[in-house]
Amino acid sequence: MTIALGGPGVDGTVAAVDALREWQEDGAPPQLHPGDVGWFHRFGAEATAAALRTWSRGGRILAVGLLDGPRLLRLAIAPDALRDEELARRLVGDLIDPGRGVLPEGRANIEAPPGALLHDLLDAEGWGTDEPWTPLRRDLAGPVEDPGVRIEVVGPEGARERAAVHRASFQGSTFTEERWHAMAAGPVYADARCLVAYDDRDTAVAAVTVWSAGPGRPGLIEPMGAHREHHGRGYGRAITLAAAAALREMGCSSAFVCTPSSLVAAVATYVSAGFRALPEVRDRTRGDE
Repeated sequence: MTIALGGPGVDGTVAAVDALREWQEDGAPPQLHPGDVGWFHRFGAEATAAALRTWSRGGRILAVGLLDGPRLLRLAIAPDALRDEELARRLVGDLIDPGRGVLPEGRANIEAPPGALLHDLLDAEGWGTDEPWTPLRRDLAGPVEDPGVRIEVVGPEGARERAAVHRASFQGSTFTEERWHAMAAGPVYADARCLVAYDDRDTAVAAVTVWSAGPGRPGLIEPMGAHREHHGRGYGRAITLAAAAALREMGCSSAFVCTPSSLVAAVATYVSAGFRALPEVRDRTRGDE
């Protein structure tokens, strides 16, 4: 059977997400999570579908890609297909040929799971590596410490405040109340929660969104941020603990996050909240041609 590249369309988004759910395992290499698709859904259902690519054989999805921008493909591969030569060669062929509708000519990045045969083939094509990222994971078998601040679960009525905290945490962010509602309307948000932390003056000081991949599977933190005017007061650690506790309540086996290694303070925040840093990963990169 040949491997087929497809764009799933709005109707096929759930099938792509379901495949991603099945591939999330605590012992598996970190890769694209259903929550990444859920967070992207802030741009709407049609934009999300347009950003997705699937590679299938015999009706089974073997790989899912999310175009997180025109020049970055975030790729997940079924654990039993990481070293599948036919799949790896088809992926490389589709990724290096702009006519296939995945990546354009010139500069491009690919995020792919460590250990995939794809990396060996990209080496042969002259692709390099980009800046390191640090994956971090916290086991959720035991209880999570109290965050020490008031935490509220965000519903539609709190979307404006949640979006405002996000914009105050990430410079240049375009997240708005409308985009929160678009995200919450997506199929992945049924297994997600937004949380906001408040200080003793009832000021919103940090926020997070957490995504479950199903009971007994790793849950994702994406994104987490502390209001820039309240840095240095432990609110990042507090909202991270609240995120881990929420994922545990949702039945997740662990909490997972990945952050640029250059953001030393962010890595330290996660470690202070009981997360363990895993070996660094790097995107594959192709320079301008």
